[in-house]
Amino acid sequence: MSPKQSTKSKETIKESALEQAISKAVGRTSGARGKDPAAVKAAAGKPARRASAADKKESKAAAKAEEKTARPRQSKNAAKAVPTAAPEQENAAVKAAERQAKKTKSKAKAVQEKLKIIPLGGLGEIGKNLTVYEYGKDIILVDCGMGFPDDEMYGVDVVIPDISYLEENAERIRGLFLTHGHEDHIGAIPYVLRKINPPIYATRLTAGLVKIKLEEHKLLKQAQIQTVEAGMTIKAGCFSVEFIHINHSIADAVSFAIKTPLGTVIHTGDFKIDVTPVSGTMADLARLGQLGNEWVLALLPDSTNVEKPGHSESERKVGARFDELFKDCDKRIIVTTFASNVDRIQQIINYAAKYGRKVGITGRSMENILRVSTELGYMKVPEDVLVSMDRIKSVPKNRTVIITTGSQGEEMSALHRMAFSEHKQVDIDAGDRVIISASAIPGNELTITKVIDELFAKGAEVIYNRADNLHVSGHACQEDLKMMIALTRPKFFIPLHGETRMLHQHAKLARDMGIEPANILVSAIGHIIELTADSVKENGEVPAGRILVDGSGIGEVGSVVLHDRKHLADEGMIVVIMTMSGEDGSMVSAPEIITRGFVYLKEAENLMEEMKRVVVESIVSCENQRITDWSSIKGKVKSNLSGYLYKNTRRSPMILPVIIEV
Repeated sequence: MSPKQSTKSKETIKESALEQAISKAVGRTSGARGKDPAAVKAAAGKPARRASAADKKESKAAAKAEEKTARPRQSKNAAKAVPTAAPEQENAAVKAAERQAKKTKSKAKAVQEKLKIIPLGGLGEIGKNLTVYEYGKDIILVDCGMGFPDDEMYGVDVVIPDISYLEENAERIRGLFLTHGHEDHIGAIPYVLRKINPPIYATRLTAGLVKIKLEEHKLLKQAQIQTVEAGMTIKAGCFSVEFIHINHSIADAVSFAIKTPLGTVIHTGDFKIDVTPVSGTMADLARLGQLGNEWVLALLPDSTNVEKPGHSESERKVGARFDELFKDCDKRIIVTTFASNVDRIQQIINYAAKYGRKVGITGRSMENILRVSTELGYMKVPEDVLVSMDRIKSVPKNRTVIITTGSQGEEMSALHRMAFSEHKQVDIDAGDRVIISASAIPGNELTITKVIDELFAKGAEVIYNRADNLHVSGHACQEDLKMMIALTRPKFFIPLHGETRMLHQHAKLARDMGIEPANILVSAIGHIIELTADSVKENGEVPAGRILVDGSGIGEVGSVVLHDRKHLADEGMIVVIMTMSGEDGSMVSAPEIITRGFVYLKEAENLMEEMKRVVVESIVSCENQRITDWSSIKGKVKSNLSGYLYKNTRRSPMILPVIIEV
């Protein structure tokens, strides 16, 4: 068979598997909508069996016996008994009326209540996913992720959602439900748990990863974590949340069917449809189809890959490429990938064992994932394959594989430290083959490029091209997204998890699938989405945005601080120190000028002297105008020096005047 025929055959098998899955989903649920109304009506109108003579005789005898039993005994006290029975009947009637009134009031209230969905992250951005579901007095949360700082966020480590609204309504929160264990879905939990502490519901691997994070932040003891399996349903206030197995680039991922008083809402989380997963089973399309037959109020799907046509590729495709790269290689192999991709790490270990190589693991997050996934049974490591990084040098280089963090070029990651000769156990040289099995998260392209360039400079063979089948996405492409809509058949469509262009393209895809434009809503973080059985609309906003984490400080870095940091990075800083008399405000000594990031002092002596002259003239001007207020003097110096520097250098460094009073 030719390669072309083989490719066509694989595609046909995949399409066939997908078609079978859909047929199974629809076929299993064909009777879910109930009986045929015409059949029910015919059954209701069918005449009853004609009574026989024996039935009539038995009926008359029963009626006489009942009449005799019910007839009151005539006595002198009979007249007195009548008035006592009337109040009891009246009280019973009043109570019945009150019960009916309460039922009517309850029904009216239910009609007035609206389901509110409030995204606090994940819309118009990648990461920081957090969605609020609110009905009446009950609130549940789905995911609690972090975002990564962009190039303008100098010194910022992590970005988390603004949870002011949740702090104000903490007593109403019935639970936090997690779809999977990626950082953009669980990364903010250690910071959020310091403000609110709802019960956390997650599958086993996700719960294990959350526990590691909370342990690092010394918050594990106060957390309420409950492990849930796919197929289970959790009751949380008026909500019932069903966990549905789904495929993604991490094991134990789930979607949620959230049962509300208005109907079922399906929150997909990050997903793909992999018909040949490395571990576990294919996504539970049958259950999704069954829910579609029962009626779905709204679908809130992942939009990350909506720009990519076709179906998402299977993770097994990457494994086949690893086999090729490991087979005849006589170099040390270093592989970097996302630490949370358990299936990919498993494949790397399997092929290393196949070709007689020892495996070393480096990078804290990679070590944590390996420990948790093996303890819980999600990863199986062959005996005598793993070796500690302290002993890795004792193994011949061409018999080793090192799995490392750093697929995004993070500055403190193991691969970055290897590339820049800062790793304690690994030195990169010409005898290394480095495989980058990951795609760049938007915004990380520059950092990854720097690491790759440095690896090439050290003589390593670097294999990183996306077209080289070294990475497949964990997110659904267009055809998989269409399948999700076709299976669930929602009344309303609200795309999540993507930048603004992705959300709008996903909305267009939904229109193409037949969903009414009036029933599609593209929202933004902080906007309150209100749903009834017949309508969807935005109605108001809550506080939302980005909280920046810098070291141990949460929210202490705001826009002003970021602006100052950017100013310092772009223009540098000048500190002007003036020693002045506390009695008459005169100068005691010549001003001193210190610069950082502005000019190199030894090459700018003339400029330094000119700056001192401007400072002295400014102080003299204040003396002539009898200005003795320190703040006014500093303002005058800053203004005059800033004007001089821009005129002569076209630069605007940050200027900090300091007065020492003697």
